[in-house]
Amino acid sequence: MSKNFEILNKELDENNIKASLVIFPFAGGGVSAFRKWADKFDDTRLYVAQYPGRENRFSEKAISDINVLVEELFNDMKENFDFEKPYFLFGHSMGTKIVYELALRIKKSDYVNPRGIIISAGRAPLYKEPNPIYHLNDEGFIEGLRRYEGTPKEILDNKELISIFLPTLRADFVIDEDYKDTKHEKLESPILGLMGDKDQEMKLEELKKWQDYTTKEFVYKYIDGKHMFVNTSTEMVIREIKSYINENVKNN
Repeated sequence: MSKNFEILNKELDENNIKASLVIFPFAGGGVSAFRKWADKFDDTRLYVAQYPGRENRFSEKAISDINVLVEELFNDMKENFDFEKPYFLFGHSMGTKIVYELALRIKKSDYVNPRGIIISAGRAPLYKEPNPIYHLNDEGFIEGLRRYEGTPKEILDNKELISIFLPTLRADFVIDEDYKDTKHEKLESPILGLMGDKDQEMKLEELKKWQDYTTKEFVYKYIDGKHMFVNTSTEMVIREIKSYINENVKNN
């Protein structure tokens, strides 16, 4: 693909690939957060979205408007992605909002819908973040970042270093915390919800409300950990994803 996506496991035998998994990172996250997933999938092609303002796109200005970001990602996929083969969308936290908006655009187009959507640590679209931090001054915003445990402590404690990342982090949190759906449009893909059993950032009822956003089946699973369980219980997350892909490819 282009600069918006990176393929993690390019060396896979094309004849053995049964599906693709497109990953949309959390606020402040990029491809590197999922690079270790590459050797865990031997029959699923992994694509990771690389938003502007981080890693190899650090020189670009981060996007704080979800519609602009989703449009850029969708246009990229239309040019470079094969929608005809089985594929799944996975998003964690902020990434779940991007996945929902992207899936709506796919639904309204002539492209094939995802075989499944995996919502990880994300409340349903009708809920807005009750405790936002994006509007706080730098000191308050940095303190708020500690709550999520998604930014390394070494960066948060280094004033010079964190100042470099603040514009991108703040843009991401605008997307994450200012988003609220009002149209209640349903997707046409089954949804798997994943939630940390110690997550203090959201409630189970907020995850379960995703069942109102699909015409297909909704199921949910608990993962050991807090809000950033994708980093702390990676093996368990991968196991659930692989099982879900196997089930939905086999049954379709």
